[in-house]
Amino acid sequence: MISYYPYKNGMCTPNCRPVPPAFPPQHQNVQPGIESIMVPAPVFEDPNYKGSGKLQNKVAVITGGDSGIGRATAVAFAKEGADIVVVYLRKYEEDDARKTQSRIKQLGRKCVLFQGDVRCIDYCKFVAQKTFSIFNRIDILVNNAGVHYVQNSIEDISAKQLEATFQTNIISYFYLTQAVLPYMKKGSAIINTASVTATEPYTLSIDYSSTKGAVVAFTRSLAKSLISRCIRVNSVSPGMTWTPIIPSSVSAHDVEYFGRSRPLGRAAQPYEIAPTYVFLASNTDSSYITGQEIVVT
Repeated sequence: MISYYPYKNGMCTPNCRPVPPAFPPQHQNVQPGIESIMVPAPVFEDPNYKGSGKLQNKVAVITGGDSGIGRATAVAFAKEGADIVVVYLRKYEEDDARKTQSRIKQLGRKCVLFQGDVRCIDYCKFVAQKTFSIFNRIDILVNNAGVHYVQNSIEDISAKQLEATFQTNIISYFYLTQAVLPYMKKGSAIINTASVTATEPYTLSIDYSSTKGAVVAFTRSLAKSLISRCIRVNSVSPGMTWTPIIPSSVSAHDVEYFGRSRPLGRAAQPYEIAPTYVFLASNTDSSYITGQEIVVT
């Protein structure tokens, strides 16, 4: 039985969007987190979503594509006819990655998994070269890898944490974009995952919010740089979304109340964010859109 969050004013949410009930307290001591042990599991696919060939035979590289918004985007892209390269970080995320791969194959598309660290420029070059050797094209890059650490004060942010956050959340975007660009042709698209924290920063996430602001600026600058090559660059800024980064970064108590402060009275599910990536990847839908930040909240 699927239930619905209430609005804060007592009204019920529209019953067109099934969402799990309130989240039970939980915390994971690993980052990035593991989707397969989350309760309830994030909803990464809308069974009513029917593709229309918007990305037919395109090849998309998605970092952090094993879980969360990355997984939901990978599945939505596959429904639109794309083949997918999923890049994920650690061995313990392999089960999540293989579940994503399995679903994409069920949809009749190819999916290749690469495990490694996109903070390493040589690894990014490997991903780009290997992808091109397998598919002979790269049409879409989704820079989506991210980490999020919570601290009470800027004084509590260690140099190690600061470097890890910036290296993952923005520097890796530079590295992989540099690696993939030589293989992209006219009509390709780059989509960067930012966050509403770029303009509405969390006081407990100063370094994370700073990187997301940098992602928006990176998107706008890169878009202007690549206009002459007819490659579009945009960013998506999701609001509160139930993904592994939440239980892996906030306290068990805060998980229980995650999203309840929003006007809809709940957090988003990954499948509700994914269509925005489809929209920005599709030249059918967004051929005149570049350098933009689309906020989904």
